[in-house]
Amino acid sequence: MDIEAEIRALQLDSAGKDNNATLIPEDAKPEEVEMTDKVEEEGMTDEVDTKSQPVQAEPKVKDKEVADMDCAEVPDEMESQKKRHLNVVFIGHVDAGKSTTGGQILFLSGQVDDRTIQKYEKEAKDKSRESWYMAYIMDTNEEERVKGKTVEVGRAQFETETTRFTILDAPGHKSYVPNMISGASQADIGVLVISARKGEFETGYERGGQTREHVQLAKTLGVSKLLVVVNKMDDHTVNWSKERYDEIESKMVPFLRSSGYNVKKDVQFLPISGLVGTNMKTRVDKNICPWWNGPCLFEALDSVEVPVRDPKGPYRMPIIDKFKDMGTVVMGKVESGSICEGDSLLVMPNKAPVKVLAVYCDEDKVRRAGPGENLRVRLSGIEEEDISSGFVLSSVVKPIPTVTEFTAQLQILELLENAIFTAGYKAVLHIHSVVEECEIVELLQQIDPKTKKPMKKKVLFVKNGAVVVCRIQVNSLICVEKFSDFPQLGRFTLRTEGKTIAVGKVTDLPSRSSA
Repeated sequence: MDIEAEIRALQLDSAGKDNNATLIPEDAKPEEVEMTDKVEEEGMTDEVDTKSQPVQAEPKVKDKEVADMDCAEVPDEMESQKKRHLNVVFIGHVDAGKSTTGGQILFLSGQVDDRTIQKYEKEAKDKSRESWYMAYIMDTNEEERVKGKTVEVGRAQFETETTRFTILDAPGHKSYVPNMISGASQADIGVLVISARKGEFETGYERGGQTREHVQLAKTLGVSKLLVVVNKMDDHTVNWSKERYDEIESKMVPFLRSSGYNVKKDVQFLPISGLVGTNMKTRVDKNICPWWNGPCLFEALDSVEVPVRDPKGPYRMPIIDKFKDMGTVVMGKVESGSICEGDSLLVMPNKAPVKVLAVYCDEDKVRRAGPGENLRVRLSGIEEEDISSGFVLSSVVKPIPTVTEFTAQLQILELLENAIFTAGYKAVLHIHSVVEECEIVELLQQIDPKTKKPMKKKVLFVKNGAVVVCRIQVNSLICVEKFSDFPQLGRFTLRTEGKTIAVGKVTDLPSRSSA
């Protein structure tokens, strides 16, 4: 090294010490800091010793390169884990064992330790609810634990060898169906939990039972694959009886078909015990259940095919929640496109321009995330009070349309007693994370269920089971897409007085819809 190079190196060294905070990673050890400084000063003299260059120096170069790349070209950190990601919603009638099954999955996958389980066992025993302790893993607030009913959608993560799963534990009670809709709208696949206990299956399956409503809602909300787990097979009224299992399957199959599921392709049945974990992580012992030759729950979940997603499509993330944390943070599931730190996006429908400060997937900060991921995104340029559930974080180049009126095809399921469906009918619209009061403005045409073509006669009103094309109006601007363009943002349900009366899809938007 010549004298001039040495002087330059010394100057760089002292500058590096003066500007420690900008050059040195927060978690770097003293030895790493010295090595980093050494590499940088030697790098300036074009005399880098590659053998002595530490690993810690490499990300600096990579970060600089990544910052200059287009977001679509930044490597997806979730993909780098080489594990696909699926959102699984647990649905079914109240007390079928959804939270207990979800809790058992987390325990079996190592997300909960023995000490925590012992603590929950004691807590449940003190409340004289010994069998509820596994549900406490998913039901975290005191109201849920006292009542033994899930109220909010519980959320947790676990992994198998090939897949990262996000569990969405939906409430089963009919009073909390809107929360169940919120959970199901974020899901890729569903686990329908059915109790095999005598009397409990029948209560859930009869008219008015949540087993029926949850299946219909799940299909409408885009849950295309369903695992039907027949739970409580260890109950003394069942004792792993094949007859009881076959009886439940034979009743459920026709109903699943009528709800739009291809039972051979998209539905799988299996028996389990959520409380003790039988046939969940490993296959059930032949001594317990000699007639079952199928997979266990973990195997069945692993074998489900991932839905097709477009990482290069226009960005769409319906917002389900927001809060303040060093800025404004929004939560939601990415339905289309990819998001990258530093992106400029719009919050629709109020067209507020925002910048992405940070992206978090589960608890990890990531540079980029693609479709299907549940994210927390920190934004600048907007206040938390200016955002509501149902708003959509959207691409600037191709923003999501916003409307107060749209045309839709509806299937009437079950109207309230003595009600007729006609112009002027009012209901509550649930579409992705939007919940908004709406009114039927005009019935355009009725669809013949046999030919699937419009009938010629003018339609003034329809009854249960009818399929009708109509115009729907809402009071405020909402974000929607045509079903043919974005199925997950163009399907919806109509509810009134705590009951789902119709399901539908958006078929057309007014040409003046703002975007």
